[in-house]
Amino acid sequence: MTENVKTPRVWFITGASSGLGLEFVNAALETGDRVVAVARNIEKINEMYREYPETLLPLKLDVTNRGAVFSTVATAIEHFGKLDIVINNAGNMVLGMIEEQSEEEARSQLETNFFGALWVCQAVMPHLREQSSGHIIQISSIGGLVSGPMAGVYSASKFALEGMSEALAQEAAHFGVKLTIAEPGGYWTNLYLKMRTSQPMDAYDPLRNELAQQNSEGSVDSDPRLAAEAILKLANSENPPLRLILGSVVYDIAIDSAKKRIDVWKQWEEVSRAAEKAIPAPEGYGEMEN
Repeated sequence: MTENVKTPRVWFITGASSGLGLEFVNAALETGDRVVAVARNIEKINEMYREYPETLLPLKLDVTNRGAVFSTVATAIEHFGKLDIVINNAGNMVLGMIEEQSEEEARSQLETNFFGALWVCQAVMPHLREQSSGHIIQISSIGGLVSGPMAGVYSASKFALEGMSEALAQEAAHFGVKLTIAEPGGYWTNLYLKMRTSQPMDAYDPLRNELAQQNSEGSVDSDPRLAAEAILKLANSENPPLRLILGSVVYDIAIDSAKKRIDVWKQWEEVSRAAEKAIPAPEGYGEMEN
């Protein structure tokens, strides 16, 4: 009798040098899969390479550089022959009220969290389309579901990621390619160590103190290994969801937020419906100029 031998999958993981990204790398390697681990600083990944020389490919990459993303994806495919699971995990966060955020701080979050993921998706899609398979996993956040004080620009980058991903999921499905938006809550990673804060304005001190008091009530953050285990289950699913919430706190917040939105929509339903009434197209509408 011939035994079924699992064919190793190839993962392409951005932001792989620390935090959730590093946990994803470890989890995939431990299952016997192959991993292309990319990050701006690959020193820690290079140390892992000694243990996994045949199944790990560390590549240095700044995902905000579109040309570098495309060449890195090409190198990955040349090395392992294919890609099966692509995880857009690279990201950064600058805490600060909307008024406090500098142009550089705002742009850096959009460049990495949104545009970086967009460039990766554009680079991998031709290959996934050609092989009629693959699974793109976008690491969003609780900030992609709801926003709040000091996280407005970060949330904007994640809202943008989710909007783009919803469209891509429908486009990719035509070619047998799957996409899931993963929305994790808090995990004890070095995000907190790398996270920056905008120059504070005195006017917001009372609100800042109020938020600090709320956050001092106890930890709700988890072991990042739990997120990696969830991502493994997601990657192994035959029919993965468009969205997957990671964490009880995020789950409860998402349900509560959705209910509140529906309640408000219903309260204003009459006004909403009155704002639309189909009429014939105005004369000349849509005509092209000679």
